[in-house]
Amino acid sequence: MQTLIRYYGFSLAFSSVCLALAVWYGWASTENITATLGILWIVFVLSILEVSLSFDNAVVNATVLRNMDPVWQRRFLTWGILIAVFGMRIVFPIAIVAIAAKLGPIDAINLSLNNPEEYQRIVSAAHIGIAGFGGAFLAMVGLAFFFEEDKEIHWIAVLERNINRFSTVPAVEIGLVLALIYGVSTMLDPEDANTFLTAGILGLLTYIGVNAIAALLEQHEAKKRAAGVIVKSGLGGFLYLEVLDASFSFDGVIGAFALSNNMIIIALGLSVGAIFVRSITIHLVQTGTLAQYRYLEHGAFWAIIVLGAIMLLSAKFHIPETITGLIGATLIGLSFWWSVRHNRREGSEMIDLNAAQDG
Repeated sequence: MQTLIRYYGFSLAFSSVCLALAVWYGWASTENITATLGILWIVFVLSILEVSLSFDNAVVNATVLRNMDPVWQRRFLTWGILIAVFGMRIVFPIAIVAIAAKLGPIDAINLSLNNPEEYQRIVSAAHIGIAGFGGAFLAMVGLAFFFEEDKEIHWIAVLERNINRFSTVPAVEIGLVLALIYGVSTMLDPEDANTFLTAGILGLLTYIGVNAIAALLEQHEAKKRAAGVIVKSGLGGFLYLEVLDASFSFDGVIGAFALSNNMIIIALGLSVGAIFVRSITIHLVQTGTLAQYRYLEHGAFWAIIVLGAIMLLSAKFHIPETITGLIGATLIGLSFWWSVRHNRREGSEMIDLNAAQDG
């Protein structure tokens, strides 16, 4: 119980504040208890949806953070999460409206508050580009994990070993993502196809650019360490995690409009989910859970590949966010169960070995 309070106490307190604000906003805007309870329910559902969609995000965050020095870990878990909560869940939709409708930021905020239907229409109209960019970036993140040349641990062994055989082929994952982007674009109208292709290529370039920056920074630090200069940095990892979180957020922000077109309601619900992702990330990093459950990362990265593919396909087909969340949760749950089973089997083998040695 103390462990749960330690890692999730702030998230629970933050959630209580957001739910209280939802009640206050609902009553202040409607003065109707039924409508207020309806708003409270939407905020609650949005928060659950965001957590279910973002659990794999937390696992990947923990994968990157465990190799960063403590200073940059703290920076991401403070500044980075602030950017995720206020930037992607609040500022990002307003920025889309401001750019698409050629409005100033204040006018875009007024539109979101006073004309939510038009606000929703403009944000939803940007979905083609968002799907291309976010889907391409996430697909690259997931595929790169399985195409690592020195990868030794495999969960879905038959599939992952066959994938890994092509790890020596240069840029194989880029080729796969480009093929998927082009395939989806052929199903779209010419204007939408052009937007989708452009956004997808930008997503690929962003992934390559962020990894290039990280590699250059690592080389620079390696030279300083070789010269006897103590240096600690994680700027490349920080940038990578910010873009990754943004890509995850796209799906939740757009999907939220299926439940409400009110910016305040959406912001409250998604912010609760984002804060819980932070708590899950801290829990995974500080307890070494990823090391204890060897296949958990695999489940998360498979979920990311599925999410990336669904985002790309969503440019043409409507796929409910609940399905995306369920697929991700199922993959992570199976990988966790497989890890537990592996640990039990290893424990039994160790007991048998010790017994044989004693005998």
